[in-house]
Amino acid sequence: MSQVERVGISLPPELLESFDKLIEERGYPNRSEAVRDLIRAELDRQQVKNQKAVAVAAVCIVYDHHSTQLMQKLTALQHNRLLETICSMHIHLDKHNCLEIIVLKGTVGQINKTAESLISQKGVKLGRTNLIST
Repeated sequence: MSQVERVGISLPPELLESFDKLIEERGYPNRSEAVRDLIRAELDRQQVKNQKAVAVAAVCIVYDHHSTQLMQKLTALQHNRLLETICSMHIHLDKHNCLEIIVLKGTVGQINKTAESLISQKGVKLGRTNLIST
C-alpha cells in the first residue's frame, strides 16, 4: 500500500479478547491485517448482492456419474455459456459420486442463472455457488 490512514476504534474488553483469539487462530500478523480482511469480506458480500456486478464463482456439484446423460448435459450447458465458463475440474469421489467444480465469470445475475441451471439438473445431489466480486 502506498498510503495508509490511521483510524482508532473502541471495543469492549471481551470483544477485543475474542477478536485477538480469532487473529491468532487464523495466523494474522496483527490486528490491522485482520480488520482489513474483515472490511474487504463485508464489502464483497455487499457487492455480490448487485445482480449487475462483475464477479467470479466456483460452482460445486456432487452427482452420481451413473445418472443417465447427466455428464453430457452438464458439458452442454457449459459449452452454451462459453463466455461465462472459465474452466472446470472433475474429481472422482468414490465408486458412484463425482465432484465437478465449474468456474464462471460474468455478472452476478448471469452467474446465478448458469449455476442454477447446472445445480437443478436431474441427478445432481448437492450444489453450491461461491461468488467473489472482482
